[in-house]
Amino acid sequence: MNTESAVTESVELAANSVGPVWPLHSFVTANPLAGFEDQPFHEAVQQAERLFGGDGYPSPDLFRRAWETGRIDPHVLAEELDAHGYDDDPEALLDRMDATADQTPDADTAETPAERVDAVLTKWLAAFLDQGTATWPMPNREQGFYAAVRSVASHDGDIPDGAADAWPADPEDAIERVLDEHPKDEWPTILEQQLTALPGWAGFIKQRAADDDAWQSTYPITLAEYLAVRLTLSELFDAPITPPEQATESSVTGDGAVPLEEVWLSAWEASYRSELVDAVTDAGALAAEADGGRPDAQFVFCIDTRSEIIRRHIEATGDYDTHGYAGFFGIPMRYEGYDVDVTVDACPPILDAQHRITDRPTTDPEDKAAYDRWSNVRDAGGKLVKSLKENAATAFSYVESAGSGYGLALAARTLLPTRVRDVLDATDERVPDAHEFCEPSVDYNPDAVTELREGLTVAERADYAATAFELMGWEQFARVVVFAGHASQTANNPFDSSLDCGACAGNPGGPNARVLAAICNDADVQAELRERGIEIPDDTVFLAGEHNTTTDEVELYDGPVPESHADDIAQLRADLETARAGAAAERTESMGSGGAGGVRETERRAADWAETRPEWGLAGNAGFVVGPRALTDDLDLGGRSFLHSYDWTTDDGGDALEAIVTGPMVVTQWINTQYYFATVDNDVYGSGSKVTHNPVGNVGVYQGNGGDLMTGLPLQSLMAADDEPYHQPLRLSTVIHAPVERVTDILADHENVTELLDNHWLSLTVVDPEQDHCAFHYDGDLTWVPADQSDHRPTATTSTVETGTTGD
Repeated sequence: MNTESAVTESVELAANSVGPVWPLHSFVTANPLAGFEDQPFHEAVQQAERLFGGDGYPSPDLFRRAWETGRIDPHVLAEELDAHGYDDDPEALLDRMDATADQTPDADTAETPAERVDAVLTKWLAAFLDQGTATWPMPNREQGFYAAVRSVASHDGDIPDGAADAWPADPEDAIERVLDEHPKDEWPTILEQQLTALPGWAGFIKQRAADDDAWQSTYPITLAEYLAVRLTLSELFDAPITPPEQATESSVTGDGAVPLEEVWLSAWEASYRSELVDAVTDAGALAAEADGGRPDAQFVFCIDTRSEIIRRHIEATGDYDTHGYAGFFGIPMRYEGYDVDVTVDACPPILDAQHRITDRPTTDPEDKAAYDRWSNVRDAGGKLVKSLKENAATAFSYVESAGSGYGLALAARTLLPTRVRDVLDATDERVPDAHEFCEPSVDYNPDAVTELREGLTVAERADYAATAFELMGWEQFARVVVFAGHASQTANNPFDSSLDCGACAGNPGGPNARVLAAICNDADVQAELRERGIEIPDDTVFLAGEHNTTTDEVELYDGPVPESHADDIAQLRADLETARAGAAAERTESMGSGGAGGVRETERRAADWAETRPEWGLAGNAGFVVGPRALTDDLDLGGRSFLHSYDWTTDDGGDALEAIVTGPMVVTQWINTQYYFATVDNDVYGSGSKVTHNPVGNVGVYQGNGGDLMTGLPLQSLMAADDEPYHQPLRLSTVIHAPVERVTDILADHENVTELLDNHWLSLTVVDPEQDHCAFHYDGDLTWVPADQSDHRPTATTSTVETGTTGD
């Protein structure tokens, strides 16, 4: 093997240990241990503890509180402990875990050579990867990261020897020169250690290189270049290159070598899962007996846990059906809004965008002109203020003259955030939104010259519409059908995109809803659907909308509504306001306001720039239910479950369920593990307190004035108080209403999904309508056990009830 291929192969192997990190403006909730999903969960967290220093399980104190408050069923815990060879009583076992946790060595406060390497390296990473916020950008970025740093190294006084001869011209040569004294079979381990020293920056570089977006094309950077700089600096600072000796494992194990923490976590999850499964099983028969009458309206919300709350309250206001569907509404699109300079891929990260959709002005010139005037004034004012603040000749005089005005504005936004919001809303009402005079470019345009095809053909549009209806199991349509995307509304929040639609890659879901509504209103599409056996009544109108998850307002985009439906829409708006009030009261109570203030309190939280917790986001998520709404419409799931509509009776071949299992179930597992790990160790897998965040380069945040990019969620998104988590760190419990044999066939065809289940990254229970709605729990190797037995079995056992299908 030649040297270059050895370096390349070693870098690729080492990179598996680093999870992807997306830029903060398009935050994607992903599993920080994604590279370890081919290992059993307890082995993966032990490996991650060695590499990252992060805890992989809740603290003994959190287990104790869950046990004492009844969240961990004592009978389930006793049987789990017995099955794994732990004979002591729970209190003694908690004390053992406490003693192990207290063995953490005291930190050395002296700065080490490795820390000096990190300080210099992160300084240049922040400068190179800046996305438009720096007034004076780093020179020579177009040459690539390694060449750019090499060109400025001699001018950096923090580097001991910046001479050019210390930096080979080629980054591969730089890596090879430092590693040459080590055997080649040790290279991947050495590079793994170097990458995991700063997993935030390394993960960001990994994802940016994979995306190959406009920033990457203009200012390229690779993990090999990053490692070349890091290893060269390590040599100059005389920092260690090889990994330190591995410490002894801190976990407590029993006869079966399964850590005690894993057993407690499994018991906690089984206690939650049994309640969820029992409720769904009891409702299974009711799902088959639904009357099937035509509702006044149908709503399709994202499967997001926050939708569960507003759906309950909407259904309580009238004869409305609500459904759950992935929030990108099945359309993998790259979206460019009107008067916006950048495009976004509004689809899950596991998919590539296939279509370019832009907002095109329609025939309403007055609204467009009003919007353009306001936009031009706003942009010109922003550029003027920026130039005055950044120009050396005007900066001081500007501050002196404008200081009093800024002071009044600061005081108003701090002391009267709701009043300020009212003023801004009144201003916005005078200016039309872009969606009021634009329509999405759904029609296929073969003449458009873009990186992706503009629009969709009639056949493609019909495919997306048919897929939506088939996955949700629809056989009837109301007079009004609303596709409601979702977005959040916050002020002064670098993590605002983490509260937007995860299925849209951290972007608002309204544009995707508008595209699907336009598709379904298309006469040519409806004709194509009729040929496929999907009959849409002549009086059915499709609308788009957007659910504001911070205030629970649902805005309807009703441009194409005919006069015949005016009364329907008026009633719908009134009922949505009623539902909003109920949902807002429920949300504010969960945030410590006791339900006081309701809608007004949610509006304050949305407008208050000092509010560190405008909403809980998806905190609390623990379950994913796939089945008809009748399974859950009488249940208050507390905003803890993702809900995807599915009707097994309309899915003869199982294609719809296969799409759900391989798509939304995987994405919800990503979201769940992000929340899990950020809760159990926020310093390593989260981002610490918002109070001390320092945004850097429009790509992420530091804690303080430098260091690694913080990769996960902030404390305020997870913790009710410093020592009181709001989010219960549980792995995802999925419940599917379908025949067991059908689910087994799907798993047999998708090894990546089966691997997640076999390695206990999530659990799966099937409520089988062909077996009297009995529940069966996945038990490994494509086998099942009755759910009333499964919650008391050892983690690694495989004795099972067979379904007749086996996998190779």
